Amino acid sequence: MSMQAADHHHKAAEHHEHAARHHKEAAKHHEAGKHETAGHHAHLAHGHHQHAMHHAAEAAKAHIEHHSKANPAHA
Repeated sequence: MSMQAADHHHKAAEHHEHAARHHKEAAKHHEAGKHETAGHHAHLAHGHHQHAMHHAAEAAKAHIEHHSKANPAHA
């Protein structure tokens, strides 16, 4: 696996972890009736999810590019 793909996988994982933490915070605040704060954390979670999906797509592209160069007959 290329270093570029590995970096994107690590970044995707980090953003998924950030999203999970914000979802947990949103749940905690929602249960406490702090809906504005819950919404804030839900919005942050969504942003991290979007960023994670971007890195996942970039990792897939890097895999394709790496394997296309390694085996041009299948490109």
